[in-house]
Amino acid sequence: MNVDFLAPVKSLVLAHNELLPKHSLGRSIRIHTEKGDVPGLENAQIAIIGVNEIRSEITDYNGAIDIQAIRLELYKLFSGNWHSGIVDLGDIEHGNTLKDTYYALSEVTADLLKKNIIPLVIGGSQDLTYAMYRAYDQLEQMVNLTSIDSKFDFSSSDELIASNAYMSKVIMEQPNNLFNFSIVGYQTYFNAQEEIDLMEKLFFDAYRLGEIINDVTVVEPVFRDTDLVSLDLTSVKAAELGYAANTSPNGFDGREICAIARYAGISDKVTAFGLFNTGETLQSAQLSAQILWYFIEGFNYRKKDYPYITNINYNKYIVPLEDMDICFFESNISGRWWIEVPQIENLNNKFKRHTLLPCTHNEYLEASNGVVPERWWKAYKKMLI
Repeated sequence: MNVDFLAPVKSLVLAHNELLPKHSLGRSIRIHTEKGDVPGLENAQIAIIGVNEIRSEITDYNGAIDIQAIRLELYKLFSGNWHSGIVDLGDIEHGNTLKDTYYALSEVTADLLKKNIIPLVIGGSQDLTYAMYRAYDQLEQMVNLTSIDSKFDFSSSDELIASNAYMSKVIMEQPNNLFNFSIVGYQTYFNAQEEIDLMEKLFFDAYRLGEIINDVTVVEPVFRDTDLVSLDLTSVKAAELGYAANTSPNGFDGREICAIARYAGISDKVTAFGLFNTGETLQSAQLSAQILWYFIEGFNYRKKDYPYITNINYNKYIVPLEDMDICFFESNISGRWWIEVPQIENLNNKFKRHTLLPCTHNEYLEASNGVVPERWWKAYKKMLI
């Protein structure tokens, strides 16, 4: 790993950490304390990285943001019955240009992914998601990206990249490794109808805020099929963040966003997580720390029960419909469900012979009543593109 990109955690945070109880999270994390003295990555499963970059977010750039407040709040939380090794690699400072910062973050992320270590990135503006996405180029794999946001973040020009307009770059730039994009918690009045239509046209998945608030469990299968998660903290309602800048009256509450972060952590497939637009209030720092805590908590309870990996630990159900049979799989370990989408020969080599998509028990019940689940249709149609 190129440690030249990494600056140590600030001395104020380190001094505060020394005063914490011995069972607090900060006392169990290996921390980058001196320039060039980056902690070893042996036995590490999660690496925390701060990124001091907001030039795409504001016009009057002031050179830094305060990630240390989040560290102060995170370190003083107590860990659960966890087995994961955690390191704090410090901060990637802003480069001479925005592209320099993207390059540094992409390289550090790629190095960690190759070592099967999850980068836990604290930003910074959400366009840093683009740099994390580009890190997967070095792994030569297709990427499923999920954004927890009130907006789709499309732009009118494929050359434009900013905190609220980076997804067009992800979708259009070569090499195009994006297989699926999901948006969790979008609010219709923040998005043009053309953008909503585009999501439908590309068979991407979009979940409205109201739908999730009504039943937060509907998005759990989304994260089970996600590689990279990008969480925009402004998707949380302003009152929950101490009315931080750029927030809105409507959004997730603290419990909902923490539940969503835990779903991301518990997913066996998620390999990178970014928390962006974290705000400047104490309340937003506290909630940010708790979101990170819940992601780590979820990681420590991963089941590793993907059906084709543990063949003896699932039940298979075949649902006969009018002109097809649909297969469902239920894990005996976690009780989670998958639905099988057979490959259409010679049409799309992105799919394996059969594709398993995470689903819910309710979708199995609906299929039993003759209703083909929407996610099955979307996957089937995507193979025809």
